[in-house]
Amino acid sequence: MIKNELENLVQVMKELRDPAVGCEWDKRQTFESIVPYTIEEAYEVADAIDNKDYVALKEELGDLLLQVVFHSQMAEEINEFNINDVINTVISKLRNRHPHIYNTKEVENLSDLETNWEKIKAREREVKALSQGKDISVLDNIPNNLPSIIRAEKLQKRAATIGFDWDDIDLVFAKVLEEIEELKDEINAANDSERILDESGDLLFACVNVLRHLNINPEVALRAANHKFERRFRILESLLGSNGTQKNIHPQELNILWEKAKTIIRQSHDTNESQN
Repeated sequence: MIKNELENLVQVMKELRDPAVGCEWDKRQTFESIVPYTIEEAYEVADAIDNKDYVALKEELGDLLLQVVFHSQMAEEINEFNINDVINTVISKLRNRHPHIYNTKEVENLSDLETNWEKIKAREREVKALSQGKDISVLDNIPNNLPSIIRAEKLQKRAATIGFDWDDIDLVFAKVLEEIEELKDEINAANDSERILDESGDLLFACVNVLRHLNINPEVALRAANHKFERRFRILESLLGSNGTQKNIHPQELNILWEKAKTIIRQSHDTNESQN
């Protein structure tokens, strides 16, 4: 059944891309032009999961699958690969990365499993680099167009695989404090915008490192912080009422309302907990 439905989806995409009778919009698209849609669909999947909206998740996963089929159809048109090649590639990769399932290699615990996974991926990167005649680096294959906070964490994790890391989290916190002081120094010095930008980036990178050492996904943490801020600010706006359109509200009044919004959310959370 799954095979038939996937074949139907592939056929629909072929029809939409048909040079003679296809959709004009679909025919005009290129790999580059639909990249923003591919990225957007992945984020919409994440949003549906965050909201535990499984009806939306079903729809968004379908939209994401469409992107895979769309790219595969365009690749087939230039004789690069097709959807079957994509599927077979991921099947091969999954079997290769799970030797404890598909051959006799055994693992004792989850830690061993994760270690083997990283070793296998490292070997895959080495083979790929050698086949392309490139120097081998542990930082290979970390996409440049990942969200910067995600890419920062991946760079740090890869560097840590060869021991380039702190083994004491207090040193990581000290690095954050050091970067804060360096940023303040640049602000208080010549106010060079490029230097301030540079030090700001170093501070953010150091903060990501703290979360990595705490085994906290920085993207998840920041997304949660964004959500928390939005909830509080919307309550603040409701407390302001008609005054919310004014721009000359005293900061002290805003701060009082901000604290009240935090209390409202905390009380709502406590009520929900007690009901459960």
